[in-house]
Amino acid sequence: MAEGALFHLAGKVLELLGSLILQEVKLTFGVKTEIENLTNTVSTIQAVILDAEKQSSHGHQIKDWLRKLKDVLHNADDLLDDFSTEVLLHKVMTKKVRLFSSSSNSLLALSHKMAHEIKAVRERLNAIAKDKEDFHFIQSSLEPQVMNRDRETYSFVLEEEIFGREKDKKAITEHLFDGNVLENISIIPIVVIGGLGKTTLAQLVYNDESVKSKFELKLWVCISDIFEVKLIVKEILKQLTKEKFEESLEMLQNWLRENLNGKKILACLGRFVERGQ
Repeated sequence: MAEGALFHLAGKVLELLGSLILQEVKLTFGVKTEIENLTNTVSTIQAVILDAEKQSSHGHQIKDWLRKLKDVLHNADDLLDDFSTEVLLHKVMTKKVRLFSSSSNSLLALSHKMAHEIKAVRERLNAIAKDKEDFHFIQSSLEPQVMNRDRETYSFVLEEEIFGREKDKKAITEHLFDGNVLENISIIPIVVIGGLGKTTLAQLVYNDESVKSKFELKLWVCISDIFEVKLIVKEILKQLTKEKFEESLEMLQNWLRENLNGKKILACLGRFVERGQ
């Protein structure tokens, strides 16, 4: 891992934790407590990472400590990224689409799952934080010059260069073509461990010829960590009309209803962040 990348990975975990707290979804008190506890642990560890990396050339014990820390932080990053996606999907379905009458039950189940798994990660990090006391690291808040930025994705893909995703692609397209679905809006989440090709799989489905023939309109929309409905609606309108809109959210939603009502639409929405490696 490049110098400073572990520091930024810890920062990414802290950003995801903060994003979960800011989401306008009523998570249980237990989840918020676990998020706050994990935030404190990661912050404590991040403060000594730069010094630990400097000292790692002087001993195998520090290298081993950094390796364990890297593994747990990557696990935390993947876990929180998946939870953030699930919370976002829940927010879309309940606040904007309102498909499910059992939304409160599904949120409760998600909260219990989050609390349990975040606690497990925190306990692993607590052990690592305790071990750091043996090395007497110097705390620092200076951030190294390593880029870690959001990246925008695109829908194009060379299908002949992609192997081994036919089964997953088929499963998603079967859901898209399922004639037994009664809801006006169906949401199909793609949630896997980071780096396993969520974007590629979405691209394959989006560009499939059978999918093209089934939908009157297709949209590929990237969204940021902070879920803002108005920005998403603006991006959709921009793709549909090639124009920029500055109207209120109410006017934008009215425009969408008037122009898209009754049409069969495929919209690929995703949140993507590039890791510094």
